[in-house]
Formats: sequence, structure tokens, C-alpha cells
Amino acid sequence: MLKTILSVSIVLFTLTAKAQVEKWQTGVVKQEFLYDEAPFPSCHSATIAETPTGLVASFFGGTKERNPDVEIYISRYVGDKWLAPVSVADGIQPGGKRLPTWNPVLYQVPGGDLLLFYKIGPKPSEWWGMMKTSKDGGKTWSDATKLPDGNIGPVKNKPVLLSNGNLFAPSSREGDGWKVHFEVTKDNGKTWRTIGPIAGNGLDAIQPSILHHKNGKLQILARSRNRAIVESWSADNGETWSPLSKTSLPNNNSGTDAVTMQDGRQVLVYNHVLPPGDLAKGARTPLNVSISKDGKNWCAALILEDSPISQYSYPAVIQTSDGLLHFIYTWRRQKIKHVVVDPSKLKLKKIKNGVWPKLKGYTAPVLTETKNEEP
Repeated sequence: MLKTILSVSIVLFTLTAKAQVEKWQTGVVKQEFLYDEAPFPSCHSATIAETPTGLVASFFGGTKERNPDVEIYISRYVGDKWLAPVSVADGIQPGGKRLPTWNPVLYQVPGGDLLLFYKIGPKPSEWWGMMKTSKDGGKTWSDATKLPDGNIGPVKNKPVLLSNGNLFAPSSREGDGWKVHFEVTKDNGKTWRTIGPIAGNGLDAIQPSILHHKNGKLQILARSRNRAIVESWSADNGETWSPLSKTSLPNNNSGTDAVTMQDGRQVLVYNHVLPPGDLAKGARTPLNVSISKDGKNWCAALILEDSPISQYSYPAVIQTSDGLLHFIYTWRRQKIKHVVVDPSKLKLKKIKNGVWPKLKGYTAPVLTETKNEEP
């Protein structure tokens, strides 16, 4: 009887939260899961790209993060639906030993191949970078190529092509401390050079995203263990970077992503969560979207998810050629969710002192479950 009462309570909490969060979802065009059923119980770390033949998404799936059976899956959007996920890479080694795969990143070369970067290794401090290419929008893939020793490719978020032809892969390492660096190629992954690491300035950061600004400057926003999203700036096409510094936005020690829109504004998707007390790590709910004209002053735009049950995380965002924003993220480690947004319909409210603004009629749900808060 008690179990039934608890189940009903959770359902009611969830329905209430859903009704409340809709007040923050002006501009949402579509919400959907990539799949209903899959041959794996757990998934994480999604990425998305627009190709000449349509959208392609990738993520890793398996028994659980770090398990040797974790593989890289691809889903393609064909017609008006996502096709069932297909495994395109695993961690099976030449001698037969199996290792987990991690953090796929898709990048569509303008007028060229679709690139898939991913990692293999027992844990982030020991993984290495791999790459595959597709000439048909993700239908078929080349054999895997190992990146040069010491390279891991874009660690979580998409590369950015600069006007000088350099493809900048935002990257980081987690072995001897958390450090942000860049891996740069002018020939779509055939050869690489490394820039960085960026001076940490006493901050620990990983998983950066790169933004363009009208004055030619570049900015990164990154995850940190310092209770804030951190940033760095470059005025010379990414060759040198300012020391890391905190932004006004909180971070729960979880992944973020960002993109520069066609109109020059910046979009950031992240958990707007300040962990309690002096903790570095916090719950991975809600999942928020903020917009800025200058990368410094931010406005609250959207709440993608807010629920008493945690784990809406590791988002990715792109703007497609039609101007729409596409967000993709981990939904409770059970599914991958895709949300399409019309940025012209968003209603913005200024974020003051790092506090998400209140919206009339909206009350944040009380967190009741925080399971599966993996690294």
C-alpha cells in the first residue's frame, strides 16, 4: 500500500512539474525521444549535426557508463522520424580485450564528409581519440582511425571552423588536474597541432565550447569544479587565450554546450544549478537555456526540463540552416531527448547576480531523486 502511495505521489509531482515548466517553454516547436526501445539500458553524452541529407545524432550506450560493453550509436532523422539507433563503433581491441567508448562528437565538414570523433579507454584520464568519416550522411562509415598519440579530439562539444581554415576542436584533460586545450587541424583530421593548455588561474575546467563574436574575438565557456561556468577569450584566432575566469553563471560540475547564432547572439545550454553550501557538485536538474549578445550579460530564455527526478544533462546545441535551434541531451540516463526551438519566439528575462529570474505562476519542483549522477 505504501509503495502504491509513493508511486502515485511521484506521478503527481511529475505532472505538476511538467505543467509548471511549460510556462518557460515559449518557442518550443517539438519535443521527442530519439527512440522508444533500444538494445541497451543506459545512454549518455549526445551530439547532433546537420548534414546535406538531414540531421544525425550520436551518443554512447551500454549497461552503464564505464562498462566495457558501451558502444557508440548513431541515429538518423529520415522523413519525419528518427531511425532506430545503430552501433557504429566499439572498444574491442586487436587482442580481444574490450574497453568502453565515450563522448562522441559529430562535425559536418562544409561540402565534405561527416566526421565522428569518440574516445576509447577505461576512464577519462586514460582514454585516446578515434575518428571515423561518412560520405553519405551517416549511413555508412569508414574504418576507425586513431588520432595521433596525445590527441583525443573534441572532448565533448563540436569543433568550430575559423575563417582562416583552422578547424578548432575544444578539448581538455582530466589526468593531472583539469586543463583546457585545443586540437587544431587544417586538413579535416589528417594532421593536428595542439594549443594550450590555457592558464587555469586556480580554476579546474573541462569540456569547453567555442563562441564567435562580431569583433573577431573568440570565447570559450566550460564546465568547472568551481561552482561557476568559466570562460576565456582570444583575440588572435585562438592562438593565445586569457587565463580562465568565472562567469556570473553557476555550474553543478556537469557538461554544457553553446553556439553562436546566425544573428550573432550566443546560446548556452546548461544546468543553472548552484550546488548547496560549498559543494562543487549539484543535481542535474533543471536544464536551462540562456542567451547573450556579448557573452557576458545573460538572459534566461528557456527551461528544457525541470523535474523532481534528476539527470537532464550533457546537452548539445546547433542552429540549423533554417534558423531553428536543436537541443539534444541525456534524459535520466534512459533515453536521449531532442527539442526544437524557434529562437524568434523566445521571451527573455535578465539574469541578475547569477540568479534565474522568477516567472509568474512558476514554482520549481522539489528534488526527490538524484540517482545516476555519474561524472
